Amino acid sequence: MPGVNSATDTLVSTREQLQEHLQPLRGQKLLIGLDVDGTLVDHDGAMTEPMRTALRRAATEQTVVISTGRSIGATLPIVRAAGITDGYAVCSNGAVTLRIHEDADDGWEVIDTRSFQPGHALATLREVAPDAHYAVELADGSFRATPGFQDASFGVQAIESDLDELMQLEAVRVVVHVPDLSPQEFSKVVAESGVHGVEYAIGWTAWLDMAAPGISKASALEQIREQLGIEQAHTLAVGDGFNDTEMLTWAGVGIAMGQAPQGVKDSADAVTASVYADGTVLVLEGVRD
Repeated sequence: MPGVNSATDTLVSTREQLQEHLQPLRGQKLLIGLDVDGTLVDHDGAMTEPMRTALRRAATEQTVVISTGRSIGATLPIVRAAGITDGYAVCSNGAVTLRIHEDADDGWEVIDTRSFQPGHALATLREVAPDAHYAVELADGSFRATPGFQDASFGVQAIESDLDELMQLEAVRVVVHVPDLSPQEFSKVVAESGVHGVEYAIGWTAWLDMAAPGISKASALEQIREQLGIEQAHTLAVGDGFNDTEMLTWAGVGIAMGQAPQGVKDSADAVTASVYADGTVLVLEGVRD
């Protein structure tokens, strides 16, 4: 069957390309940063059994850090799925770092937060995107959002607040969503707004995540790397979104998912299969002895 042969050839080619980059990491003490949506789970939030098995195995053999734009509440289920009972998680695109250990209440504690004042940015965006939905994530993982804006990535029910209230809060992350615009249209709006003083990444939809200046998944992972004394060359990261590009560039080996936009692939050292073909499983298998 030509279709089967083609798929097999593609898989073999992907494994060979990955092997070139992953072989030097075998047998080393690694720090592995893994994005969640589009990397560990598909965009419906489903994790395959092979992915679950490979993730749990990696978490027992290496330092696996779940590194996501999700809030604390939406990250912890993935940490549990990974079987991580002693380690770290990076939430909110690097603005919140968790230490996972059994002695902590509920098995985790916040060890670092990076907050900022979003008022100016929100006021500027309101001028150019008056119909946008806004949400502010606070350091404790709670959310406040403009009426009608709720999302599973928050991990909790957002408390409704008007935009003027949100502009007064100290945030670790701000989410801006414009349902009627494409990502391309929204990118143009953001560029025209001249928003500055915050870092932002536009994802698969007209969705903007803002954090404090200089904060990203990479900045949080670097802090963990330094604390653990792991060599920079022995870091590995896998992701699929524009909020992963700093992490992929930072890592000794950065791997983009097969379905990632070209701009994300360009920031990586190699490309694995898509999330629907368990591309992350190929990566985690590739660094095992």
